[in-house]
Amino acid sequence: MESVKSQHYEVHINELAKASLNQHIAKKGYSKIFLLVDENTKAHCLPIFNKIIDFPIDSLLEIESGEKNKHIHTCLQLWEDLSNLDGDRKSLLINLGGGVLTDMGGFVASTFKRGIDFINIPTTLLSMVDASIGGKTGVDLGSLKNQVGVINQPQMVLIFPEFLKTLDPRQTKSGYAEMLKHGLIQDRDYWNVLVEKGNFTDPACIQHSIAIKNEVVLQDPTEQGLRKILNFGHTLGHAIESYCLDNHDKKTLLHGEAIAAGMILEGYLSHEMRGLSKLSVDEIKKGFSQHFDKVDFTANDIDDILQLLKYDKKNSHGNVNFVLLQEIGNAVTDIKIPEELFQKAFAYYSE
Repeated sequence: MESVKSQHYEVHINELAKASLNQHIAKKGYSKIFLLVDENTKAHCLPIFNKIIDFPIDSLLEIESGEKNKHIHTCLQLWEDLSNLDGDRKSLLINLGGGVLTDMGGFVASTFKRGIDFINIPTTLLSMVDASIGGKTGVDLGSLKNQVGVINQPQMVLIFPEFLKTLDPRQTKSGYAEMLKHGLIQDRDYWNVLVEKGNFTDPACIQHSIAIKNEVVLQDPTEQGLRKILNFGHTLGHAIESYCLDNHDKKTLLHGEAIAAGMILEGYLSHEMRGLSKLSVDEIKKGFSQHFDKVDFTANDIDDILQLLKYDKKNSHGNVNFVLLQEIGNAVTDIKIPEELFQKAFAYYSE
């Protein structure tokens, strides 16, 4: 299976990933090699990783898993660990985990000693098809997602589909939402394949999603224009995710679960604002409903979720900007939504 070439690094899959990692380490002569894990990847992925590498790890760094730990206090712990373990400018940090860990590990590496090399090895489907591409790093500010961070590229990203066997089905489906998004914004045929096939751990599908996101990022690395289409479903989806994270009486949603709801809602807004056919809106809703449970929202929930929109990173000059669909496979950016349409979108979602 071919590697995907990004602007500053490559995404390697399976055997190519193994060979590329070992060759890179042999060539670079790092002073220290640190491996970052959480309790889940330490238990389930580290044994697999140890069979892949031909080099020793100098120090293992461990954090607690989950979005609730993706904050600056965890970064502070890691910066202190790297300093206490004699990390220097010629050190390497390998991030072995899901999107929370690779986002945070990339941010820690990018800021320690003003920047050390890092390699991402995503272990969840979500992180393979989404967080692995584009160089976005960062942490949450309270319950507000990804408010602090930098765009900085890893040395390489390594995809080992074998790690997917360690996941529970809910985690795997979370990544499927992002794959469906890639079809909705860029590739109608791919959307059809995913909805009909349902085999979202197929390495060929994983590679195709990576290639779609990579092509968008290559054309717009700093998110000035085209790259914004990758945020389809994320404006309302992130607000829903943050709300559920901050309200303990609500079920905490995985990223993909919240984004799935966001894409149904923003699909409806696309119908109202950009003329996306009602047939397509219903197709989108049906596609997600086959795999994701409906989230129950009260009127108060909706009001609080809409309040969170003002913190969205894509906002500018006080405006909340949405990505919408002209049709399945064709997205447009920077659309402002009249407030009364939000209630109509939630009503459609709840039908």
